[in-house]
Amino acid sequence: MSDNQFEQEFSDEKFWDKTKNFAKAAGENVLGTALKLYYSAQDPSTPIWAKSAIYGALGYFISPIDAIPDITPFVGYSDDLGVLVAATAAVVAYIKQEHSDKAENKLKQWFGERESKTEPNPNNHQ
Repeated sequence: MSDNQFEQEFSDEKFWDKTKNFAKAAGENVLGTALKLYYSAQDPSTPIWAKSAIYGALGYFISPIDAIPDITPFVGYSDDLGVLVAATAAVVAYIKQEHSDKAENKLKQWFGERESKTEPNPNNHQ
């Protein structure tokens, strides 16, 4: 399947169905990356070439045809994450704070409030 075929696989409905149905299995890292890309693609100021890269990656994410089947324990979403990370690297200049905030809010809605991802600094004696 070419990138264009994956891009053609993309639809808002399929994206939301996949993310809702596999939220726990895919894990927050994969979903957070997918959501940031999704919200970036929805932004009218994101260039067409970047949207094309994003929709290609999101199309791969929601496609039932995968290099590693999503049901494979522990590694099923690693290929999805790799494709999403590659797309993120290509379009990082167009991922705005508001896109990250929307993604974080959606993750909170699905998973509840999460602990900070940064570890406290043991040398900080304030």
